[in-house]
Amino acid sequence: MLVVDDDPTVSDVVRRYLEQDGHRVRLVGDGPTALAAARAEPPDLVVLDRMLGDLDGLEVCRRLRARSPRLPVIMLTALSEEADRVTGLETGADDYLTKPFSPRELVLRVRSVLRRTRPPADEVLCDGDLVADTARRTATLGGRPLPLTVREFDLLEFFLSHPGRTWSRAQLLDRVWGWRFGDQSTVTVHVRRLREKVEADPAAPARLLTVWGVGYRYEAAGGA
Repeated sequence: MLVVDDDPTVSDVVRRYLEQDGHRVRLVGDGPTALAAARAEPPDLVVLDRMLGDLDGLEVCRRLRARSPRLPVIMLTALSEEADRVTGLETGADDYLTKPFSPRELVLRVRSVLRRTRPPADEVLCDGDLVADTARRTATLGGRPLPLTVREFDLLEFFLSHPGRTWSRAQLLDRVWGWRFGDQSTVTVHVRRLREKVEADPAAPARLLTVWGVGYRYEAAGGA
């Protein structure tokens, strides 16, 4: 696991808690070193501070995503405004925590993300030319691979497993993220990102529909 933070105190606390949970942790303090470390030894997850030096966490996340679309990234940020958190999610982060944060909560978030990268199910879910292989955690559209993040795949798998049913953002946050509370804009951002990858016209979606005042519904090909 790779932890990227330019605050030695934060890095040390994160390292100790993650190691106590059984993870092998590498610490780096800047963006270029993080990218080099990820190339040399690809991590199973990255804990990434948004506010780095010359190469900030958003750009590091973009470059990591370009190289490894399915690499889980949890972003740490000292910025508490919703717009700032949304920006991190839109960049490709699977999860985020606002500083100051509980190290125990970070450990739980790491467990949640990693658990979803190793699902026990072995199933292929299909909707027309959209196919999701839950064992390999890969998806294709028209035979072409979709570059989905961990959470995007989780969301797609959930929708494909429950076509025709409307879910509120709070329900999706609980069922997909495993959070009983949290910022529901997380769901909004991930639905928007998923639409950009599975819809022919994301502005007029045919599969991932908004149910105004309620939430979202997945419409299978030909209807549910």
